[in-house]
Order: sequence, then structure tokens, then C-alpha cells
Amino acid sequence: MAEVTAGMVKELREKTGAGMMDCKSALNETKGDMEAAIDWLRTKGLAKAAKKSGRVAAEGLVGVVAEGTRGALVEVNSETDFVARNEQFQKMVTEIAKVALAAEGDLDKLLASTYPGAGKSVQDYVTEQVGTIGENMNVRRAASIVVSDGVVAAYTHNQVVPGLGKIGVLVGLESTGDKAKLAELGKQIAMHIAATGPLATRREDLDPSVVERERAVLIAEAKESGRPENIIEKMVEGRIRKFYEEVVLLSQAFVIDPDNTVEKAVKNAEAGVGAPINVIGFVRFALGEGIEKTETDFAAEVAAAARG
Repeated sequence: MAEVTAGMVKELREKTGAGMMDCKSALNETKGDMEAAIDWLRTKGLAKAAKKSGRVAAEGLVGVVAEGTRGALVEVNSETDFVARNEQFQKMVTEIAKVALAAEGDLDKLLASTYPGAGKSVQDYVTEQVGTIGENMNVRRAASIVVSDGVVAAYTHNQVVPGLGKIGVLVGLESTGDKAKLAELGKQIAMHIAATGPLATRREDLDPSVVERERAVLIAEAKESGRPENIIEKMVEGRIRKFYEEVVLLSQAFVIDPDNTVEKAVKNAEAGVGAPINVIGFVRFALGEGIEKTETDFAAEVAAAARG
């Protein structure tokens, strides 16, 4: 009988998508025979997930949870919106979001944490649900915001049930002032972020490579005009300022009060809150962003099937 090692368990898990303990049991039952262990898992219905793992999971839900000075976001993907509307899936995302809060938004820590009431990790629980529900699913990402004194405000766009939707936003406001008024302002800013999708809180927070790429494009465009270099330089600097106004949160026109920037709106709110306010940062998750979805021609699939 071959000794069952951690490496063997890992290999079997990667091949089948089954849970770690299930893989260990399978190898023990089959005396370390990898192929036999795969068959053992299949007979138990525990290797179903492997067949689903190659499918693109770009639907699902974003889960949002905020409690006082901390909040967390998770994105849990499924293959279809139909599953995202399933109560079982929704409950799972809600519970995972709560665990993400305790895990401080660390994805690895979240996946290794115990899923509430299941006696297994979040990762193993999701894998189990893949086999049960019959679609590929995964916890794609997680994030957290914590403030020392103030509030973390949350907003969920296209909400299907409380705390679950297609876009989730957290924004952290530090202040010693009135927490209720601070939370109200935070909610407005979170709604603004959902609508505008800024890239950074402040200019200095913006990735320099993003700015340089934009500058290079603007210079190339300006040169097409045939104007002198000194004029081109002024044109580019003016357009870079405009770029900041479009992508930097505090420089954006506040959607609720377009005559003011977000920075000015925050400053104006300080009198009502009763203390200075510092926007420490935000996180915005939009469902499926960055996932390359496979376009399927259903009619062609049917035709191909008919031809055998």
C-alpha cells in the first residue's frame, strides 16, 4: 500500500475538484491508486465539479457587508444568472461575505476559513456546491476596508436581496463627528462610486503607468494637429487635468451635486458632521469585470448537433 502524501491529495484535488478530506479518504480507500481514487470519487458523486471547472463563470453576485468601522466585499461567480437567482446560491454568497469580514478581505484566508455550520472550508464548501447545483462556481476575489474612527459605508447596485447585487461598493470615512450623518454622506459617495467607477481616491494614488499611458496617447493625438511643441505641451497638460477629473474620486463632479467636486462636497459636509472628514479609500466590485466571456452561437450549436 502506497503511503498517502499531501502531494497526492493535492494532485487528486486538482484533477477532480473534490474536497481535501474527500480526496484523502479516496486515496486511503484505494491504497494510494490515483486512477482508482478518481473512480471512487466519481461513484460518490464527489468528482462532478471537475467536469464543470473548465466553463467560464462570469455571472453570479457581489456580496457586501459593513459593520461600523469595517466592511468587506466578495465576488462569487456562477455560469448563469439563473443560478445567481437561486436562493441556495444567494445564501452561500451572503455567508461567504460575512466570513470575508472576519478574514479582513484576504482571499486565501477566506477560502481556508470554515464555512458557517458546514465543518469544512469555504473552498471545499463551494466545490461541494458545484457538484450539487451543477455549475462551475468560484470565489473570485475579496476586499476589505477598515477605519480607526468613523464609518465604512456600503452600497449595492442592482440589488437582488439585501447585500447582494451586480455592483458593490465600500467607502471608508474617518472622522470623530456624528456617525449617523457620516454614514449618510458615505452612502451618497458609495452610490457616486458605483455610477462613475473612479480609478483612485486621490491623484497621488493613481497608478503612474496609467497616467503615462494616457499622456502618451494625448501627445500622439496632439501631434496629429501639426501644432508647435510648446502648444502641444499645453494642450496635453490641459487634457491630463481633465483626465484626473474623470478618474480620480475626489476630483470628480459629485453626481448628487454636480456643481461641486466630491472633495468639495465632503468639505461642505464637515459642518453638519461636526468634525473634519478624511476619505481613506474605496473598493468597487462590478460583477464579471475583466472576465472574458465566451460568446456562444446557440443556433450553430443546434445545427452542429443535428448534423451529428
